[in-house]
Amino acid sequence: MTTLPGRTTATTTGGAGSGPRPVVLLLPGQGAQYEGMAVGLYGTEPVFTAAMDEVFGLMGQEGERVRADWLSERPAVPLDDVTRAQALLFAVDHALARLVISWGIRPAAVLGHSVGEVVAAVLTGVLELPDAVRLQMDRIARISTAPPGGMLAVAARREELAPYLSEQVVVGVVNGAKQCVLAGPEDELAGVEARLRVDGFLCRRTRAVQGFHSPSLAAAAARSLPTVAALRLSPPDPVLFSGYTAGPLTPGQATDPAFWAGQPAAPVLFGPALGALLDSGRYVLVEAGPGQGLTALARRRPAVVSGRSAAVPTLPARRGAPADDRRAVLAAADFLRAEGYEAAPAAAARA
Repeated sequence: MTTLPGRTTATTTGGAGSGPRPVVLLLPGQGAQYEGMAVGLYGTEPVFTAAMDEVFGLMGQEGERVRADWLSERPAVPLDDVTRAQALLFAVDHALARLVISWGIRPAAVLGHSVGEVVAAVLTGVLELPDAVRLQMDRIARISTAPPGGMLAVAARREELAPYLSEQVVVGVVNGAKQCVLAGPEDELAGVEARLRVDGFLCRRTRAVQGFHSPSLAAAAARSLPTVAALRLSPPDPVLFSGYTAGPLTPGQATDPAFWAGQPAAPVLFGPALGALLDSGRYVLVEAGPGQGLTALARRRPAVVSGRSAAVPTLPARRGAPADDRRAVLAAADFLRAEGYEAAPAAAARA
Protein backbone atom coordinates (compact mmCIF):
# COMPACT_ATOMS: atom_id res chain seq x y z
CA MET A 1 0.00 0.00 0.00
CA THR A 2 1.27 3.46 -0.86
CA THR A 3 1.76 5.54 2.28
CA LEU A 4 0.39 9.07 2.25
CA PRO A 5 2.72 11.77 3.61
CA GLY A 6 2.61 11.83 7.38
CA ARG A 7 1.17 8.33 7.73
CA THR A 8 3.51 6.17 9.74
CA THR A 9 1.45 3.83 11.87
CA ALA A 10 0.18 0.65 10.22
CA THR A 11 -3.38 -0.40 10.76
CA THR A 12 -4.89 -3.82 11.18
CA THR A 13 -7.24 -5.25 8.60
CA GLY A 14 -10.99 -4.81 8.79
CA GLY A 15 -11.63 -8.31 10.10
CA ALA A 16 -12.10 -9.41 13.67
CA GLY A 17 -8.95 -9.75 15.74
CA SER A 18 -6.73 -8.08 18.27
CA GLY A 19 -5.34 -4.58 17.94
CA PRO A 20 -6.97 -1.26 17.16
CA ARG A 21 -9.81 -1.15 14.70
CA PRO A 22 -8.82 0.41 11.36
CA VAL A 23 -9.64 4.08 10.94
CA VAL A 24 -11.92 5.32 8.17
CA LEU A 25 -12.18 9.04 7.48
CA LEU A 26 -15.65 10.46 6.82
CA LEU A 27 -15.66 13.79 4.95
CA PRO A 28 -18.84 15.92 5.07
CA GLY A 29 -20.20 18.01 2.21
CA GLN A 30 -22.76 20.65 1.28
CA GLY A 31 -25.04 21.54 4.17
CA ALA A 32 -22.51 20.75 6.91
CA GLN A 33 -21.00 24.24 6.84
CA TYR A 34 -21.54 26.74 9.65
CA GLU A 35 -20.08 30.17 10.37
CA GLY A 36 -16.70 30.00 12.06
CA MET A 37 -16.24 26.27 11.49
CA ALA A 38 -12.81 25.20 12.72
CA VAL A 39 -11.47 28.76 13.14
CA GLY A 40 -10.40 27.82 16.67
CA LEU A 41 -7.74 25.54 15.14
CA TYR A 42 -6.36 28.17 12.77
CA GLY A 43 -3.16 29.68 14.11
CA THR A 44 -3.11 27.31 17.09
CA GLU A 45 -2.79 23.91 15.40
CA PRO A 46 0.22 24.04 13.03
CA VAL A 47 -0.69 21.12 10.78
CA PHE A 48 -4.25 22.33 10.31
CA THR A 49 -3.11 25.91 9.70
CA ALA A 50 -0.51 24.91 7.12
CA ALA A 51 -3.00 22.74 5.26
CA MET A 52 -5.60 25.53 5.15
CA ASP A 53 -3.01 28.03 3.93
CA GLU A 54 -1.86 25.61 1.25
CA VAL A 55 -5.38 25.28 -0.14
CA PHE A 56 -6.00 29.04 0.05
CA GLY A 57 -2.72 29.61 -1.80
CA LEU A 58 -3.70 27.18 -4.56
CA MET A 59 -6.98 29.10 -4.97
CA GLY A 60 -5.02 32.23 -5.94
CA GLN A 61 -6.52 35.65 -5.26
CA GLU A 62 -9.91 34.09 -4.57
CA GLY A 63 -8.28 32.12 -1.76
CA GLU A 64 -7.41 35.35 0.05
CA ARG A 65 -11.03 36.47 -0.16
CA VAL A 66 -12.31 33.09 1.01
CA ARG A 67 -9.95 33.11 4.00
CA ALA A 68 -10.92 36.68 4.92
CA ASP A 69 -14.63 35.82 4.88
CA TRP A 70 -14.02 32.62 6.86
CA LEU A 71 -12.25 34.52 9.64
CA SER A 72 -14.53 37.58 9.61
CA GLU A 73 -17.52 38.22 11.85
CA ARG A 74 -19.03 40.15 8.92
CA PRO A 75 -18.08 38.30 5.72
CA ALA A 76 -18.47 40.08 2.40
CA VAL A 77 -20.05 36.96 0.87
CA PRO A 78 -22.51 34.81 2.88
CA LEU A 79 -21.21 31.38 3.85
CA ASP A 80 -24.01 29.52 2.07
CA ASP A 81 -23.09 31.07 -1.27
CA VAL A 82 -21.56 28.34 -3.41
CA THR A 83 -18.32 30.32 -3.76
CA ARG A 84 -17.82 30.15 0.01
CA ALA A 85 -19.50 26.94 1.15
CA GLN A 86 -17.88 24.68 -1.42
CA ALA A 87 -14.43 26.27 -1.14
CA LEU A 88 -14.37 26.19 2.65
CA LEU A 89 -15.82 22.71 2.97
CA PHE A 90 -13.04 21.43 0.74
CA ALA A 91 -10.36 23.31 2.69
CA VAL A 92 -11.62 22.40 6.19
CA ASP A 93 -12.19 18.73 5.33
CA HIS A 94 -8.72 18.46 3.83
CA ALA A 95 -7.00 20.26 6.69
CA LEU A 96 -8.73 18.19 9.39
CA ALA A 97 -7.92 14.98 7.53
CA ARG A 98 -4.27 16.04 7.33
CA LEU A 99 -4.33 16.76 11.06
CA VAL A 100 -5.65 13.28 11.90
CA ILE A 101 -3.13 11.68 9.55
CA SER A 102 -0.32 13.67 11.21
CA TRP A 103 -1.05 11.81 14.44
CA GLY A 104 0.33 8.66 12.84
CA ILE A 105 -3.04 7.41 11.63
CA ARG A 106 -3.08 5.47 8.38
CA PRO A 107 -6.67 5.40 7.11
CA ALA A 108 -7.82 2.04 5.85
CA ALA A 109 -10.45 3.75 3.69
CA VAL A 110 -12.03 7.14 3.04
CA LEU A 111 -15.70 7.99 2.44
CA GLY A 112 -16.79 11.47 1.40
CA HIS A 113 -20.21 13.09 1.15
CA SER A 114 -20.71 15.35 -1.90
CA VAL A 115 -17.71 17.74 -2.06
CA GLY A 116 -16.09 15.47 0.54
CA GLU A 117 -15.50 12.95 -2.23
CA VAL A 118 -13.12 15.38 -3.96
CA VAL A 119 -11.13 15.57 -0.73
CA ALA A 120 -11.27 11.77 -0.57
CA ALA A 121 -9.74 11.72 -4.05
CA VAL A 122 -6.74 13.66 -2.70
CA LEU A 123 -6.31 11.46 0.37
CA THR A 124 -6.39 8.29 -1.75
CA GLY A 125 -4.06 9.56 -4.48
CA VAL A 126 -6.68 9.79 -7.24
CA LEU A 127 -5.91 13.51 -7.55
CA GLU A 128 -2.96 15.60 -6.50
CA LEU A 129 -3.99 18.50 -4.29
CA PRO A 130 -3.32 21.26 -6.89
CA ASP A 131 -5.43 19.39 -9.44
CA ALA A 132 -8.23 18.81 -6.92
CA VAL A 133 -8.31 22.53 -6.10
CA ARG A 134 -8.39 23.30 -9.82
CA LEU A 135 -11.31 20.91 -10.27
CA GLN A 136 -13.14 22.36 -7.27
CA MET A 137 -12.71 25.99 -8.30
CA ASP A 138 -13.82 25.22 -11.85
CA ARG A 139 -16.84 23.40 -10.45
CA ILE A 140 -17.71 26.34 -8.20
CA ALA A 141 -17.50 28.77 -11.10
CA ARG A 142 -19.85 26.60 -13.19
CA ILE A 143 -22.36 26.02 -10.40
CA SER A 144 -22.50 29.72 -9.49
CA THR A 145 -24.18 30.38 -12.86
CA ALA A 146 -26.88 27.74 -12.33
CA PRO A 147 -30.49 28.75 -11.59
CA PRO A 148 -31.47 29.31 -7.94
CA GLY A 149 -32.49 26.14 -6.20
CA GLY A 150 -32.43 24.36 -2.91
CA MET A 151 -32.39 21.11 -0.98
CA LEU A 152 -35.04 19.72 1.36
CA ALA A 153 -34.38 17.00 3.95
CA VAL A 154 -37.40 14.73 4.37
CA ALA A 155 -37.95 11.99 6.95
CA ALA A 156 -39.24 9.44 4.44
CA ARG A 157 -38.21 6.41 2.48
CA ARG A 158 -37.18 6.96 -1.11
CA GLU A 159 -40.18 5.06 -2.45
CA GLU A 160 -42.57 7.16 -0.34
CA LEU A 161 -41.36 10.27 -2.13
CA ALA A 162 -41.98 9.00 -5.66
CA PRO A 163 -45.45 10.66 -6.01
CA TYR A 164 -43.96 14.07 -5.23
CA LEU A 165 -41.08 13.99 -7.72
CA SER A 166 -40.81 15.48 -11.19
CA GLU A 167 -38.23 15.77 -13.92
CA GLN A 168 -36.56 18.58 -12.00
CA VAL A 169 -37.28 17.81 -8.32
CA VAL A 170 -35.54 14.54 -7.49
CA VAL A 171 -34.10 12.59 -4.59
CA GLY A 172 -30.64 14.12 -4.58
CA VAL A 173 -29.28 12.42 -1.45
CA VAL A 174 -30.00 9.17 0.37
CA ASN A 175 -28.47 9.29 3.84
CA GLY A 176 -30.43 6.47 5.44
CA ALA A 177 -33.56 4.35 5.24
CA LYS A 178 -35.82 7.29 6.12
CA GLN A 179 -33.37 10.13 5.52
CA CYS A 180 -33.60 11.57 2.04
CA VAL A 181 -32.90 15.00 0.58
CA LEU A 182 -34.86 16.38 -2.34
CA ALA A 183 -33.23 18.86 -4.69
CA GLY A 184 -34.26 21.04 -7.58
CA PRO A 185 -35.17 24.56 -8.75
CA GLU A 186 -36.50 26.80 -5.98
CA ASP A 187 -40.02 27.37 -7.32
CA GLU A 188 -40.74 23.69 -7.95
CA LEU A 189 -39.08 22.58 -4.72
CA ALA A 190 -41.18 25.03 -2.69
CA GLY A 191 -44.34 23.54 -4.19
CA VAL A 192 -43.22 20.02 -3.35
CA GLU A 193 -42.33 21.10 0.19
CA ALA A 194 -45.82 22.53 0.70
CA ARG A 195 -47.45 19.28 -0.46
CA LEU A 196 -45.23 17.17 1.78
CA ARG A 197 -45.99 19.27 4.85
CA VAL A 198 -49.73 19.08 4.18
CA ASP A 199 -49.38 15.30 3.98
CA GLY A 200 -47.64 15.15 7.34
CA PHE A 201 -44.01 14.62 6.36
CA LEU A 202 -41.28 16.18 8.49
CA CYS A 203 -39.20 18.48 6.27
CA ARG A 204 -36.23 20.79 6.80
CA ARG A 205 -34.40 23.03 4.35
CA THR A 206 -30.66 22.40 4.17
CA ARG A 207 -28.00 25.07 3.73
CA ALA A 208 -27.92 25.24 -0.06
CA VAL A 209 -28.97 27.89 -2.55
CA GLN A 210 -28.57 25.61 -5.57
CA GLY A 211 -30.24 22.31 -6.36
CA PHE A 212 -27.16 20.15 -5.83
CA HIS A 213 -27.39 16.58 -7.11
CA SER A 214 -30.33 17.30 -9.38
CA PRO A 215 -30.82 17.91 -13.12
CA SER A 216 -30.70 21.67 -12.52
CA LEU A 217 -26.91 21.36 -12.28
CA ALA A 218 -26.48 18.97 -15.21
CA ALA A 219 -25.49 21.65 -17.73
CA ALA A 220 -23.00 23.23 -15.31
CA ALA A 221 -21.50 19.83 -14.55
CA ALA A 222 -21.12 18.98 -18.22
CA ARG A 223 -19.15 22.17 -18.84
CA SER A 224 -16.54 20.98 -16.31
CA LEU A 225 -15.65 17.90 -18.36
CA PRO A 226 -12.79 19.50 -20.38
CA THR A 227 -11.16 20.72 -17.17
CA VAL A 228 -11.36 17.30 -15.52
CA ALA A 229 -10.18 15.54 -18.69
CA ALA A 230 -6.96 17.56 -18.54
CA LEU A 231 -6.14 16.33 -15.02
CA ARG A 232 -4.14 13.26 -14.10
CA LEU A 233 -6.39 10.65 -12.44
CA SER A 234 -4.99 7.57 -10.69
CA PRO A 235 -6.49 4.45 -9.06
CA PRO A 236 -7.24 4.98 -5.34
CA ASP A 237 -4.95 3.77 -2.57
CA PRO A 238 -6.19 3.28 0.14
CA VAL A 239 -9.77 2.32 -0.63
CA LEU A 240 -12.17 5.11 -1.59
CA PHE A 241 -15.77 4.21 -0.76
CA SER A 242 -17.79 6.36 -3.14
CA GLY A 243 -20.97 8.15 -2.21
CA TYR A 244 -21.93 8.04 -5.88
CA THR A 245 -21.46 4.31 -6.54
CA ALA A 246 -22.31 3.12 -2.99
CA GLY A 247 -19.21 0.92 -2.92
CA PRO A 248 -15.43 0.88 -3.35
CA LEU A 249 -14.37 2.98 -6.32
CA THR A 250 -12.81 0.85 -9.05
CA PRO A 251 -9.71 1.96 -10.98
CA GLY A 252 -11.87 2.44 -14.06
CA GLN A 253 -14.34 4.67 -12.23
CA ALA A 254 -11.60 6.63 -10.48
CA THR A 255 -9.86 7.46 -13.75
CA ASP A 256 -13.01 8.37 -15.70
CA PRO A 257 -13.23 12.19 -16.14
CA ALA A 258 -16.98 11.97 -16.75
CA PHE A 259 -17.46 10.38 -13.31
CA TRP A 260 -15.88 13.36 -11.54
CA ALA A 261 -17.36 16.04 -13.80
CA GLY A 262 -20.90 14.75 -13.33
CA GLN A 263 -20.91 14.64 -9.53
CA PRO A 264 -22.69 17.96 -8.82
CA ALA A 265 -25.76 16.68 -10.70
CA ALA A 266 -25.55 13.01 -9.65
CA PRO A 267 -27.41 11.60 -6.62
CA VAL A 268 -25.40 11.01 -3.44
CA LEU A 269 -25.92 7.52 -2.00
CA PHE A 270 -24.07 8.07 1.24
CA GLY A 271 -26.36 5.80 3.27
CA PRO A 272 -25.85 2.76 1.03
CA ALA A 273 -22.11 3.49 0.83
CA LEU A 274 -21.85 3.69 4.62
CA GLY A 275 -23.76 0.42 4.92
CA ALA A 276 -21.42 -1.32 2.49
CA LEU A 277 -18.41 0.00 4.39
CA LEU A 278 -19.68 -1.14 7.79
CA ASP A 279 -20.58 -4.55 6.39
CA SER A 280 -16.95 -5.02 5.29
CA GLY A 281 -15.30 -4.91 8.73
CA ARG A 282 -14.95 -3.31 12.14
CA TYR A 283 -13.80 0.30 12.07
CA VAL A 284 -13.39 3.57 13.91
CA LEU A 285 -15.08 6.19 11.74
CA VAL A 286 -13.53 9.64 12.21
CA GLU A 287 -15.53 12.56 10.82
CA ALA A 288 -12.92 15.00 9.53
CA GLY A 289 -14.99 18.07 8.77
CA PRO A 290 -17.52 20.54 10.17
CA GLY A 291 -20.44 19.46 12.30
CA GLN A 292 -21.30 15.98 13.43
CA GLY A 293 -23.87 15.00 10.83
CA LEU A 294 -22.01 11.99 9.44
CA THR A 295 -21.14 10.81 12.96
CA ALA A 296 -24.85 10.95 13.83
CA LEU A 297 -25.75 8.92 10.74
CA ALA A 298 -23.11 6.32 11.60
CA ARG A 299 -24.18 6.03 15.23
CA ARG A 300 -27.65 4.95 14.16
CA ARG A 301 -26.25 1.95 12.29
CA PRO A 302 -26.46 -1.48 13.95
CA ALA A 303 -22.71 -2.03 13.53
CA VAL A 304 -22.03 1.07 15.64
CA VAL A 305 -24.91 0.61 18.09
CA SER A 306 -23.57 -2.89 18.84
CA GLY A 307 -20.04 -1.58 19.43
CA ARG A 308 -18.53 -3.54 16.53
CA SER A 309 -17.57 -0.21 14.97
CA ALA A 310 -17.43 3.29 16.44
CA ALA A 311 -17.79 6.86 15.20
CA VAL A 312 -16.20 10.05 16.52
CA PRO A 313 -16.29 13.69 15.29
CA THR A 314 -13.37 16.13 15.24
CA LEU A 315 -15.39 19.37 15.50
CA PRO A 316 -18.40 20.53 17.53
CA ALA A 317 -21.89 20.14 16.10
CA ARG A 318 -22.22 23.91 15.80
CA ARG A 319 -20.26 27.08 16.37
CA GLY A 320 -19.07 27.83 19.88
CA ALA A 321 -15.97 29.38 21.41
CA PRO A 322 -12.59 28.80 19.69
CA ALA A 323 -11.58 26.54 22.58
CA ASP A 324 -14.49 24.24 21.71
CA ASP A 325 -12.80 23.36 18.43
CA ARG A 326 -9.60 22.43 20.23
CA ARG A 327 -11.48 20.37 22.82
CA ALA A 328 -13.29 18.45 20.08
CA VAL A 329 -10.00 17.63 18.33
CA LEU A 330 -8.45 16.53 21.62
CA ALA A 331 -11.45 14.32 22.37
CA ALA A 332 -11.05 12.61 19.00
CA ALA A 333 -7.33 12.10 19.64
CA ASP A 334 -8.03 10.68 23.11
CA PHE A 335 -10.59 8.28 21.61
CA LEU A 336 -8.02 7.02 19.11
CA ARG A 337 -5.37 6.72 21.82
CA ALA A 338 -7.75 4.61 23.91
CA GLU A 339 -8.34 2.50 20.81
CA GLY A 340 -4.62 1.75 20.68
CA TYR A 341 -3.22 4.47 18.44
CA GLU A 342 -0.51 6.74 19.77
CA ALA A 343 -2.22 9.94 18.64
CA ALA A 344 -0.41 13.08 19.76
CA PRO A 345 -1.95 16.42 18.76
CA ALA A 346 0.13 19.55 19.18
CA ALA A 347 0.27 21.06 22.65
CA ALA A 348 -1.66 24.11 21.41
CA ALA A 349 -4.69 21.87 20.82
CA ARG A 350 -4.71 21.08 24.55
CA ALA A 351 -5.06 24.71 25.58
